[in-house]
Amino acid sequence: QCLLSGSWRSDTGCRMLVSILGKDGSFSGSYLPGPAAGDSKILTSPLEGSQQDAGLVPQPIFSFTVRWQLQETARTTVFLGQCYVGTNGEETLHTLWLLREAAESPAEDWKATR
Repeated sequence: QCLLSGSWRSDTGCRMLVSILGKDGSFSGSYLPGPAAGDSKILTSPLEGSQQDAGLVPQPIFSFTVRWQLQETARTTVFLGQCYVGTNGEETLHTLWLLREAAESPAEDWKATR
């Protein structure tokens, strides 16, 4: 069974710390991007999310939002993924993400999401 709570590191050096999951599957924690993010001004940022009931599915689906701690701009990233357990018992997370920055106007909206 895959347990999302704990410490995780991505292939690009990002770090995520997830608190103990609540009975409803909710969790919180912190996220720090790795060197690949290219922005040394980003601080450890809070995350909040939820995980599917692991009692129903041994490799649960999860989602979380990171509200970046930046002074000069507003950014939020949402992650959606699944926790897998390999044949060796190792847990891995596979995710997709979208990053949204504040746009100056509706005309600039097209470039605000990556």
